Amino acid sequence: MAETAKSMFVNLPVKDLKKAVAFFSEVGFEFNPNFTDDNATCMVIGENIYAMLLVEAYFKTFTKKEISDSSKTTEVLIALMVESRDKVDKLVNSALDAGGQIANDTQDLGFMYQRSFLDLDGHQWEIGFMDESAIPQG
Repeated sequence: MAETAKSMFVNLPVKDLKKAVAFFSEVGFEFNPNFTDDNATCMVIGENIYAMLLVEAYFKTFTKKEISDSSKTTEVLIALMVESRDKVDKLVNSALDAGGQIANDTQDLGFMYQRSFLDLDGHQWEIGFMDESAIPQG
């Protein structure tokens, strides 16, 4: 059996680090000051789940490939599951109030509820709640 990872870091390029930090702070996320400077910050998403927001020029030092223009193309969907429908709404509404945009229509399947938003750099965040006890059996 493959070893399970202890934590996850998603690295995202951003055009303006200060604006990205202000946006995600307003959404409700916190940052680890030990991993923050003029080029990058570590956004704490959950227990052992982090997003490194990297200024594009610094992000480029980690790859030989071109950086995707996330306002025009999608390379990744960042999906976060939260503890309630209310938390989904609170998080997405905070993102919209902070200047984010709706990415897709709300999906309500009864057992699963999902909304999504685009951050200031066009990265797509999918926020969902799933009630596993209500999943249709069959």
